[in-house]
Amino acid sequence: MIRLRSRRAAAEMDYPVAPNDGVPFAVLHEDEALLVVNKPAGVVTQPGKKHERDSLLNGLFASYGDLLRNLGAARSYGLLHRLDRETSGLVVVALRNRAYDELRSQFENRQVRKKYWALVLGCPRPAQAVLQDPIAEVVASRKKAVIRRDGQQAITAYRVLESTGEASLVEARPKTGRLHQIRVHLAHRGHPVLGEDLYAAGFRMPRVPRLCLHACELSFVHPVSGHRLTINCPWPQDLAKVTERLGLMWR
Repeated sequence: MIRLRSRRAAAEMDYPVAPNDGVPFAVLHEDEALLVVNKPAGVVTQPGKKHERDSLLNGLFASYGDLLRNLGAARSYGLLHRLDRETSGLVVVALRNRAYDELRSQFENRQVRKKYWALVLGCPRPAQAVLQDPIAEVVASRKKAVIRRDGQQAITAYRVLESTGEASLVEARPKTGRLHQIRVHLAHRGHPVLGEDLYAAGFRMPRVPRLCLHACELSFVHPVSGHRLTINCPWPQDLAKVTERLGLMWR
């Protein structure tokens, strides 16, 4: 007996990104113009080599494929920014062309406010500062960032929220969006993010389950209402356990 494909299944065959409803993510805000989702650690943001079907975008296409397909590759199917695979937290996704264009402009003009929490080695001094080391991208076996005089402008404001001396909980606010910016800036000052596998050579690091970096807040002007929208994402349970084990009890 031959079964006819459903219209939904037939439409999904035409999607430029393979839908995958097994990709985990949580929707923290949704309206007709955009989504803000919580991406878990271990999930890449967009499809690439060895991740053609298990990225966040594959998961988004399972629920929002018709809208994202309409934005097209030129608008990155709605993705306005990315998080590293092992970084958890907030990602904003446009659902309409106008929303994408207006939010893209805000990102490019540094009007989107981003806040991260990180567990780092040692205690940064001073306890609050702005890091402005220029960053360049290099490609070896893996793409990575380096501090270099001829690199692009990179600005990260940070403050120490709590410290034991051996480890600290840091709030970081990147003003620019360079590759691995927070990670390379903090490591360059001698305080790599715990779980770091690229920028911690020569450091004796405590064992942790993953990169201890979480995108906890996004704030931008809504492209339809014109009001500023701020979305927060709580410290994930796996990092809460690490925080407590290190003697950092901040909430």
